[in-house]
Amino acid sequence: MHKHIIVLATGNKNKVKEMKRILHDFPLEIKCLSDYRKLPEVVEDGETFEENAYKKALHYSKILGLPALADDSGLVVDALDGRPGVYSARYGGEGTNDWKNCEKLLGEIKGKSNRTARFVCVLSLATPGGPALTWEGTCEGQIIDERRGESGFGYDPIFYYPPLEKTFAEIGMEDKNKVSHRGKAMAELASEFDKVLKWLEQRLFEQKPPKPDHKEFEHNDWSQERMV
Repeated sequence: MHKHIIVLATGNKNKVKEMKRILHDFPLEIKCLSDYRKLPEVVEDGETFEENAYKKALHYSKILGLPALADDSGLVVDALDGRPGVYSARYGGEGTNDWKNCEKLLGEIKGKSNRTARFVCVLSLATPGGPALTWEGTCEGQIIDERRGESGFGYDPIFYYPPLEKTFAEIGMEDKNKVSHRGKAMAELASEFDKVLKWLEQRLFEQKPPKPDHKEFEHNDWSQERMV
């Protein structure tokens, strides 16, 4: 079976690992941004996860001429009016990291009784011409006051998942993929994969409009044209 090339439009190695693991059974050749020479970065200035996911996917799809799958995901904390939201990866400021992001969030939620939160992931699969497919997954949990667990990344050590009575950093990747926001969004994609392949073939190989016949212009007298 012919393998379609799809580029994972993220520089996050942990996300790449998770996404590759979920897609490994499908007839795809998975590429990453690291497989290409340095590419122009996209400015993630969307106000929603969906806007940013599509913007990233379309950006790299146009540059590489290949379908690109991007995700935008983050943590939404009710007691913080939805923060950090789309700013989750850079919540701690310039030069931040996972540790600093968690520290800032824990400082802001300290003393608040409402600890409900959810991870949100929106996936966008874009083609160079612009059309895209979108999937969304969420996972409900709570924010705890201390880090627990050594696996995972981002806010996983402080995100407690009640059904398993563990934080996401205490759950192995395989189990996490079954319940996580990204895992759910990827599962939606996977469940529709036959349709996705047909959609890709239509978008990538649909007949292009014929080139204009320039002979119809050869007798035109352009000498009278003036710049306005």
